[in-house]
Amino acid sequence: MNAAVARPGRRPKTPHHNPVEPGVRIIVNDIVLHLPGWVGSIDSFRRWSETEGFPERGNIWWLCGEVWADMSKEQIFSHLAAKQEFFRVLGNLAKSDCPGMVIPDGLLLSNFAADISGNPDATFISEATLESDRVRLVEGAKGGYVEVQGTPDMVLEVVSDSSEKKDLVTLMEAYWKAQVPEYWLVDARDEQAKFDIWKLAPNGYRRIPNRHGWLVSGVFGKSFRLVVTGHRTGRKSFTLEVR
Repeated sequence: MNAAVARPGRRPKTPHHNPVEPGVRIIVNDIVLHLPGWVGSIDSFRRWSETEGFPERGNIWWLCGEVWADMSKEQIFSHLAAKQEFFRVLGNLAKSDCPGMVIPDGLLLSNFAADISGNPDATFISEATLESDRVRLVEGAKGGYVEVQGTPDMVLEVVSDSSEKKDLVTLMEAYWKAQVPEYWLVDARDEQAKFDIWKLAPNGYRRIPNRHGWLVSGVFGKSFRLVVTGHRTGRKSFTLEVR
């Protein structure tokens, strides 16, 4: 289950000094999410994410004028296992043929042009992009880099029941506004998982044609195919093939 909350109101002059002032109280999956009244923009959302009052669990975004919260647990075989396979394969590529960083979920990605700030399931930033002005690494209040601002080379989202509209509609438009070159979408909820690569085009994203299961990525300069293996126990395993 998720909740979207419209701009909750005016923030005080020094919101970072008063992170527990009255705001909006939301209960999602029996978890209380306290949204401070001063969180009404992408900047104030980012400040809130640095406070002790920001929830330690859940997937919480600033999405185009709203706070979006998904506090549900991720399913093992339709979400976590698929996501882990992409981390494994792309992480190895980033250390060899495609130098850069593959960052798993937990990263705060902010893009001000698209008015979004949140945690993609995976993000790839090439060495060339890291050395350009397309992205900026931001240190947290307690030290260490915790946020990327700007436009990475690729983002990956794994669709779940609670994130379907966010992933397929809202982020599709937002990542295009952010000019992210490739948007990778995986939907492993059905027996046959669906994997698509969407390429940036002038008027939106264009889906890369599927050639016998293979998808060509311009970002990585490779072709990828997701293979799903079922087991008698009902679990699924995923193999991301590369050529």
